[in-house]
Amino acid sequence: MKKYLILCFLSFSFFQFANAQSPEQRIKELGLELPEVSQPMANYVKWRQVGNMLYLAGNGPDVFGKVGEDLTPEQGYQAAQETGLEIIAVLKAATGDLSRIKQFVKVLGMVNSAPDFTGHPAVINGFSDLMVEVFGEKGKHARSAVGVAALPNNIAVEIEVIVELEDE
Repeated sequence: MKKYLILCFLSFSFFQFANAQSPEQRIKELGLELPEVSQPMANYVKWRQVGNMLYLAGNGPDVFGKVGEDLTPEQGYQAAQETGLEIIAVLKAATGDLSRIKQFVKVLGMVNSAPDFTGHPAVINGFSDLMVEVFGEKGKHARSAVGVAALPNNIAVEIEVIVELEDE
C-alpha cells in the first residue's frame, strides 16, 4: 500500500510538472494581451535591478477618477487588473523572460479614493488575483493596499512591485 501511495504521489507530481505552464503560455491561454511599455512620465526609470531583486516604479491604468466617487469598486478592481497587465509588460521588458521571476515579494497598491471609501484591499485584489492567475504560487505576495487623496493625473490606482529573480 505504501509503495502504491508513493507511486501515485510521484505520478501526480510528474503530471503537474509536465503540465506546468510558463507565464507567457498562461497569458496566451487566458487570452490576455500585454500593452506596450510606456515611457516614464519624469526623470526616473521603469525598473532597477539590484542583485536578484527587481524594483518596479509605480504603474497605473488609463482609468481616471476616485473609487467610491467617480468609479465603482468593480471599476477600481478592473483598473488594478489593467495595471497588472502593464506591470507584467514591464517585467517582461526587464527580464526578457517571465520565467526568470522566482517570486513576487512585495506589492504596494494605492487607490485614488473618496474620503469615506474603505474597500482598498478589494480594489487591489484585481492586481493580486491576476498575478496568481498568471504566475501561480510565485505570484502570491506580501501587500499593502491604501487609499490616497490623489494620484498623478487622477489615475484610479498606482501599484509598485518588488520581485525576486532566479539565479542566472
